Amino acid sequence: MEPLERLYLDALLEDPAEPKSSLRPQLLAGARARRRPAAPTAPWAQPYAGRVAAMDALLASAVDDDWSRVIVEGWTLQELVAHLAAKDGLLAAGVGAPVLGPEIAAADSLGRTADVQAYERARSPEQTRRDWRAQADALCRHLATVPPGSTASLDGLSAPVRDHLLGRTLETWVHTDDAARVAGVRLPEPVPEHIHPTADLCARLLPWTMLLSGLDGSGRSVLVTLTGAGGGEWHVALGVEDPAPSGAPDARITAGVVEFCFLLGGRGDPDCFPARIDGDAGLARDVLRTAPALSGP
Repeated sequence: MEPLERLYLDALLEDPAEPKSSLRPQLLAGARARRRPAAPTAPWAQPYAGRVAAMDALLASAVDDDWSRVIVEGWTLQELVAHLAAKDGLLAAGVGAPVLGPEIAAADSLGRTADVQAYERARSPEQTRRDWRAQADALCRHLATVPPGSTASLDGLSAPVRDHLLGRTLETWVHTDDAARVAGVRLPEPVPEHIHPTADLCARLLPWTMLLSGLDGSGRSVLVTLTGAGGGEWHVALGVEDPAPSGAPDARITAGVVEFCFLLGGRGDPDCFPARIDGDAGLARDVLRTAPALSGP
């Protein structure tokens, strides 16, 4: 992962604007000295390992003021890292990997997040960061021996462990961006080979986001074309039990791949989402409007 880390630092150094926070000067000095490569893991788990390494690089030189700054959901940076650790830990427990932090009492994401945040508030931010990274790295090493199609359960949802991990990839990516924006730091995007499988998950989730929003897309389909490095084209059946679609799609949506992933991750306004729409415009707007339905804090 050294090329990715060099790209990360180069992008920071190219930004001439100093952020209002204290994070950037410390980050530039500390990341050079203390950046750590992504954990070794199976090829299919590398997108997650890469996002963990990127978040850890951002955290490497945060000082006291940075850790207490509110990032998102009313959470400080330390509480945000605890949230990531909580959800990673639930997946780790589901696949038999080590779990750090308090004993698991709540098996749902919100309950586990509350427990881990309460636990971490009594500890230093560096301890929180250290254990989050150690748990994530242990999960990566464990997954090197796990078939990607094996079933795991997270938040009561049984799915292939590869899909659950891509969900963790997307959330870690989104929250790293949340923290970077507050710090005034510009981050490079993940490498294309990490973006593409994440986008694939997002496209495949569309029937579920519609159903969760109370819309049944059975018998209809949408062609999603995502532009930019790591993008592609997906012809998606919009009924959760529909077979793979054949024939012409009912609607077509063309958008940037990163923007689309972030829409599924709960960032951006679906009503103002920049996309080209062809065919059934009402159906396409329903697809975009319901896309963030599975996103959570």
